[in-house]
Amino acid sequence: MATKGTPAVRAVEAAGVAYRLLEYDYDPNAAAIGLAAAEALGLDPALVYKTLVCQLEGGPGGLACAIIPAGARLDLKALAAAAKAKKSDLAPQAVAERSSGYVVGGISPLGQRRTLPTFLDRSAEALAEIIVNGGRRGLQLALAPADLVKAADARWADIIVR
Repeated sequence: MATKGTPAVRAVEAAGVAYRLLEYDYDPNAAAIGLAAAEALGLDPALVYKTLVCQLEGGPGGLACAIIPAGARLDLKALAAAAKAKKSDLAPQAVAERSSGYVVGGISPLGQRRTLPTFLDRSAEALAEIIVNGGRRGLQLALAPADLVKAADARWADIIVR
């Protein structure tokens, strides 16, 4: 498989955690990339998580990474609180791509060019496995949420709108 060389795949391998690669035909016209991935892979959308790069104001560091269910909305105030910042907002596409080293639709929480404070929504704690982007459009990684926390040096946080 030609996809094994993504920084995200190398990051999970370096962390020594178990994972599976899932490939699908990426739809550049999909309104919701994570939900489109779930549908293309025949997976429960509740298992597919999206990676969002966010800007922080009034706290340490300028950016953070949020990992939330594909069908959920990010609670920007909760992310700011978790990151010990005054405010957070979604980063512009160019900023997210430059910081992560990935293109939108292929941004993984793993193997990013720049290490960011990373937060995984607590909704993943109850799941045996979640699916996150594998570092390119059409590639997903399946792994245990605790293994993602380990590999991404992430922290658990309640960061979705409930």
